[in-house]
Amino acid sequence: MTQTNHGGRLAGKVAIVSGGAGGCGAAASTLFAAEGARVVIIDRDGDAAETLAARLRDDGKSALGLQADVSRQADVQKAVAAARAQFGNADVLFNHAGTLIVKPFLEIDETEWDWLMSVNVKSMFLMTKAVLPQMLEKGRGSIICTSSISAVLATPGEVLYDTTKGACHMFARAIAVEYRDRGIRCNAIAPGFIRTPHGMRELKELQAMGVDATEAAISAQQGRLCDPSEVAAAALFLASDDASFVNGTHLFVDNCFSAV
Repeated sequence: MTQTNHGGRLAGKVAIVSGGAGGCGAAASTLFAAEGARVVIIDRDGDAAETLAARLRDDGKSALGLQADVSRQADVQKAVAAARAQFGNADVLFNHAGTLIVKPFLEIDETEWDWLMSVNVKSMFLMTKAVLPQMLEKGRGSIICTSSISAVLATPGEVLYDTTKGACHMFARAIAVEYRDRGIRCNAIAPGFIRTPHGMRELKELQAMGVDATEAAISAQQGRLCDPSEVAAAALFLASDDASFVNGTHLFVDNCFSAV
């Protein structure tokens, strides 16, 4: 039976969080640090990443904030190299960076398709490709990818977003299958609607398209909006040794939205 380290569930581990300076990413960065990890916060907003890292350091935690556009290979390689130089090989990678486009399908242009695919899907490819060799050196590692209920439940106005999250879903499962026997676990988190600036913008833009996406409508489907801390807690479980036999799964954090 796996024993939890009394220094925290991630004590002694190095955790990298992409998109780690805002919303659920910031909640995860903060929780991982509180549970003993040396946390690397990578975000397109470098000032926000360093501000959060500084706050965690002021609280006695180990944290590093780095600016990077994780859809760009050069940025990813530079950030991962800096993280390794500071803390050593990574044990945990939380591929959280992502965004959305809400728009009628026939109004989506090719540049928007390419951009969202890069931010939501290519970023996971680049980050995992850069970090996985470090985990293989250690013979262990946990990778968590942020997917969505949108990977399995389509919404009008979100054809492109839904498609990217379907790719995230299978990316996590395929990595798990390929590297299971080398000590690597890879799982996807699929949140429902979340109370973050990103999540509230999504609801507003869906309503503008005539979709019934009021808070009352969402509450009828999942009880209430999800709190970022609840997504972070799910990520912590998958990152920790408590999930040692959880691999290739899709963990829905949606309070039955996908079950009804």
